[in-house]
Amino acid sequence: MPLPFKEHPLRHQGIAELHARTYEPLHAPERVSHLASLCGEKGSGRNVRHLRRLLEHYGLPQPEMIDQYYSARLGDIRLRWERHTEFVTYTFSKQGAFVHPFAYPVLNELPRDWLAEMPGEVVAAVSLALESRDMPERSSEELSELFAGNVIIGSEVVNGAALAWSDLRIHSDGCSRILLRDRGLSDNQAGRSAKRFLEINSYRAMALLGLPVAREANGCLSNADRRLVEVAARMADEDAFGSGVPDAELLAELTTLAAEIETLAARTSSRFDASRAYYKVIQQRLEELRQRRIEGLQTFSEFLDARLAPAIATCESTARRQQNLAERAARLTSLLRARVEVGLQKQNQNLLESMNRRAQLQLRLQETVEGLSVIAIGYYGVGLVGYLLKGLEAHGLPLDATYTTGLAAPVIVGAAWLGIRRMKARLHKQGYFND
Repeated sequence: MPLPFKEHPLRHQGIAELHARTYEPLHAPERVSHLASLCGEKGSGRNVRHLRRLLEHYGLPQPEMIDQYYSARLGDIRLRWERHTEFVTYTFSKQGAFVHPFAYPVLNELPRDWLAEMPGEVVAAVSLALESRDMPERSSEELSELFAGNVIIGSEVVNGAALAWSDLRIHSDGCSRILLRDRGLSDNQAGRSAKRFLEINSYRAMALLGLPVAREANGCLSNADRRLVEVAARMADEDAFGSGVPDAELLAELTTLAAEIETLAARTSSRFDASRAYYKVIQQRLEELRQRRIEGLQTFSEFLDARLAPAIATCESTARRQQNLAERAARLTSLLRARVEVGLQKQNQNLLESMNRRAQLQLRLQETVEGLSVIAIGYYGVGLVGYLLKGLEAHGLPLDATYTTGLAAPVIVGAAWLGIRRMKARLHKQGYFND
């Protein structure tokens, strides 16, 4: 009977996540084939359908839901399927004695068409063999023959409870090879150790995906760095604030360059972050193996550190270089924008000063013709008064029209001058003119 409390909706999902990366116990002698297929974060549906096809081939019932992992028995083969962020893994194990640990991998017993139609691209394929302690020990020559004469790396693992050898190369069958020899492992220890080796191989492949991206990005960044230096030099060589046109061209070029750098960073930063995260997982798995040196052989930690560490360092330095270039481009863009704005403000100031000078000139011209306006208005006013007086004289009014018109002329001109002055003062007061 369930307890009467309200559960968080993610409670069961959190518990399931603790068991999503568990292991399958192994009992020597046993052979394991492991595949890691890069399918991207959106390829989970295709992989689940492909897994269901395999279950259907072996006549197994279809599960209602397949989440992060799934286990099944395909006859005498055990399957464990796991979904990771970017890739999925298939682990097939088969118990039974063998003479050559890698001559007949478990993958050969699976449907060929199913393997050929696997979604995504395989980044890791491993054949792992677990020898029992009662099997004859192999000499150095026999071990070398198992790994096609390549340089072998190896170590005691689980504090000496097992021996492990590999060359971490791809052989003619398309798989890498790992040989484990049981010297006192429990089934759980054997399963955990095998899983750690398989994960190291898969995560190593995924971590190294960032190296070609970093090399390609470094070429683009070198070109961007050179162009950025050229733009900065051209900015320094310009006359103080120039004419504005060169600055506008520089700003357009710099904006384009900054956009290219940001586009490159957006395309590569997730890959570099993933490589860094995978490398940390590899280091953790290597530490969990609890290795001890086999005389004359390089340990797995030594080999992977010597190869992986420089690759990851290259990815990290490329990511920092991208960030630094983006920041430099942003600073130059800000400086150039400020310079363009100052230049525009200076142009606007000059334009306003020019407009002010024109307005003052127009005002002076108006003041120059003001006297002519007074004379013209006075002339027409005197004429009108003259006509009026002549009319009155013709009707018998006792006055001399010519004499009276002459006396009125100064008064009329003065009135015209006074009226223009008052109108001008009123307009000044209302702000239509500025001296």
